[in-house]
Amino acid sequence: MSLRDVSSVDFQLFGDIVARFGDPGSFGELHPETLTDIARLLRADYAASYVWCGKSGTSSGGVAWNMESDHVNRYENWFQYRDPMTRELRQRCHATPVDAVISSDALSRTEFFNDFLARDGLHHGMSMFVVDGARDVRDFRIWRAKGKAEFSPRDIALLDALEPFARRSLRRSGRAATNLTPREAEVANLVARGCTDRDIGRVLKISFATVRTHINNAMQKHGYANRAELAALVARCAALSAGGATAPALHGGP
Repeated sequence: MSLRDVSSVDFQLFGDIVARFGDPGSFGELHPETLTDIARLLRADYAASYVWCGKSGTSSGGVAWNMESDHVNRYENWFQYRDPMTRELRQRCHATPVDAVISSDALSRTEFFNDFLARDGLHHGMSMFVVDGARDVRDFRIWRAKGKAEFSPRDIALLDALEPFARRSLRRSGRAATNLTPREAEVANLVARGCTDRDIGRVLKISFATVRTHINNAMQKHGYANRAELAALVARCAALSAGGATAPALHGGP
């Protein structure tokens, strides 16, 4: 891809998407605005995102943009079992046009295309699966309408460039309930209250080195890179509890 293929508006939009992925408050979640901006960056007409389960070979947790309101339900309840391409696209683990795994002619003869894709206007597709180790965290399924150009090397390169930022942010989705020890949870809560490491040591009567060990262990368990991200997890759990929802468990003790 040449830089001439990317406008100043594209650069700004790319930066906005990266910033949203980097916001601690968004970790573990795909906000609809993010999917919308990705579709805009790729000059797409439609977009969807699911979480793939390799064990069952199924997708769930769907989010869609600019599609019929029941698109996700129809896919998850019926058409994913007639999907001729997603399993193969999952094996690629990078931005891949649909016609790289099934020709347009072959796809057009399937029930999946005629009764599902074409019904909602989806014609040219591209997918990228975001994988953290052996665990799928999300995928991005981007589509253009019939009569539009197929996705270009520019589009593929831009979607691939977003992958590490998406992986770092979205991998928290499966780790929010990872148990901390009771002591790690105590330390995490004090971090969220703005206490310094030495303050925490004085409150809990433990050494500075032990405080650092607990903080590092807690961040590693959740894949966090700094204290702000750990504090955001604690705040999110507190907000869920206050709202009556089931909060992610910070620790497994009584």
